[in-house]
Amino acid sequence: MTDLEALYRDLHSHPELAFAEHRTAGIVVERLSALGLDVTQGIGGTGVVGVLENGEGPTVLLRADMDALPVLEDTGLEWASTQTATDHTGAVVPVMHACGHDIHITCLVGAVEALVAARDEWTGTLVALFQPAEEHGGGAQVMIEDGLYEKVPVPDVVLGQHVTPLPAGMLGAHSGAAMAAVDTMEVTLHGRGGHGSRPETTIDPVVMAAATVMRLQTIVSRDIAPQETSVVTVGSMHAGSANNIIAAEAKLGISVRSFSEEVRARVLGSVERIVSAEAAASGATVPPTIEFGERYPVTVNDPAATERATAAFAAEFGEERLFDPGAISGSEDVGNLATAATAVKGSTVPLVYWMLGGGDPATVAAALAAGTMEAHIPSNHSPHFAPLAQPTIDTGVRALVVAAREWLA
Repeated sequence: MTDLEALYRDLHSHPELAFAEHRTAGIVVERLSALGLDVTQGIGGTGVVGVLENGEGPTVLLRADMDALPVLEDTGLEWASTQTATDHTGAVVPVMHACGHDIHITCLVGAVEALVAARDEWTGTLVALFQPAEEHGGGAQVMIEDGLYEKVPVPDVVLGQHVTPLPAGMLGAHSGAAMAAVDTMEVTLHGRGGHGSRPETTIDPVVMAAATVMRLQTIVSRDIAPQETSVVTVGSMHAGSANNIIAAEAKLGISVRSFSEEVRARVLGSVERIVSAEAAASGATVPPTIEFGERYPVTVNDPAATERATAAFAAEFGEERLFDPGAISGSEDVGNLATAATAVKGSTVPLVYWMLGGGDPATVAAALAAGTMEAHIPSNHSPHFAPLAQPTIDTGVRALVVAAREWLA
């Protein structure tokens, strides 16, 4: 059996960016092969799937994502990452498992080991899927388009989990729309460059970008009803190279989150309207360019399957360790795996995706009591995000095993 804490520390120390998870995939292949699974690697680039056929019964897919983020780690851990890598733009960036995917990998490896050890107690087919590029590149869809369900059995249910800053040892699944849809886009505003001393000869894209950013903030407050939910974030703005040069263009990186297709369409329409209108108001002679990146649908937990999994968790862990996280404005592409399986089978393949607590219980409790969670508890994607190894890993392993065995005969 793998020393799971040692595996977690090793993965954390050696994070890899989207579609570059070569070392990580190699470790997964080695462990799945040693357990006797039929392993297919290289699906969607670096994706790995292990299959264990164990007699008649349902096919259960357990999923973990493998990629890390371009974040400079500041956790103070002995096994903190010092890695750098070249990102998709060609820039050299620091790399950190700032979203906990190292925990996800570790828990799935441990769950596969536990299910293999107990194979005399269940029948069916286990599919362990280790996905690349959840953070950037839509790895689930890339695996699907690379013939995922032609290479491995089509599941009857898709199960997975995501570590959070909530107390370690806790589990929570929200029925229905559980995580938001996301649409990312890069907007290029085209101006006319020139000397900083002669702005009248230019069309300043920096001013155009500043006006656009401020106007975009009115979408949620003025275009969306109070009882509806959306988020519009301008996460990056790049323009210019010197303080005495007016640049020729400015780029905005925008992220939109929503929980319904109606709101999603309305917000995206508002973004395009505002971007075009602000360019026109600035006198731009070339219309703005909008290029879409990741576009994930709403993550929807099947109500009946979620109730079934939650009941199994309650029996295993006790009601006191369960919580309903509500609808989360973060986004995931795990739902694509269930949607594609549904299309192949012609009948609904349910998804159950739950939250796994990884925060120090005492610290979280104190922050909750003081109302300082946002200020004092690092969230996913923070350079300070450092889930407790235990009891997080043990809980995550047991949760995956319990959920899988709820469907396996």
